[in-house]
Amino acid sequence: MTTQKLFKQRVRARMSKTGESYTTARQQLTARRDRLQPARTPLAAATELASDERITEATGKGWDAWLTILDRWSARDRTHRATADYLIGEHGVPGWYAQAITNGYERTRGLRQKHQQADGFTIYASKTVGVPIDVLFSAFTDEPMRRQWLTDGRMSSRSSQPDKVARFDWDDGATRVMVTFEDKGPTKSTAAVAHERLPDPEAAEAAKAAWKQRLAALKSLLEPPPAA
Repeated sequence: MTTQKLFKQRVRARMSKTGESYTTARQQLTARRDRLQPARTPLAAATELASDERITEATGKGWDAWLTILDRWSARDRTHRATADYLIGEHGVPGWYAQAITNGYERTRGLRQKHQQADGFTIYASKTVGVPIDVLFSAFTDEPMRRQWLTDGRMSSRSSQPDKVARFDWDDGATRVMVTFEDKGPTKSTAAVAHERLPDPEAAEAAKAAWKQRLAALKSLLEPPPAA
């Protein structure tokens, strides 16, 4: 289902609820979507994706340095994919962080709306959990285990590479979820979620908030209670 069709469904749902005409309902949803995009300073726009401390820890450089590097590389004139590939290939940036830096750059330079991608809107969320990476991977890919923490949606497996990445259809398949995994040691690992093809900024903000809660529930499920 395309992004435009999803937006039309939202318009028709509002029409049914309020009795408004199609034009009025569409205008109201569009205005509401725009209100969810307040003005941000360049650095604030970037750090909404990942904090400066986290970016520095993962890549060795902070946001200011990466913005400067991409400006010098003329990233304004490159595609999203080319920029992410450049960060991965030339600077050794891990995939999830390459996407976050690319998105942050495009937002700060006015090239994209918040969360916007070529095929809709994508949000990112991650959580470090005190379990080995294979346990964290199974928490996403093993359906009975997944149901213990994912109670407000349904994911259907598309493909996976053990302890590296897992891809899913979300609910009816209109949007997709990709999870990448990072080994942090014998008893610690990180899951980074990208929820893709969301129809608009409002849906993206709702998804981001929901994934924050889901990952918190996952952490509570997997981490053993502290010793007395």
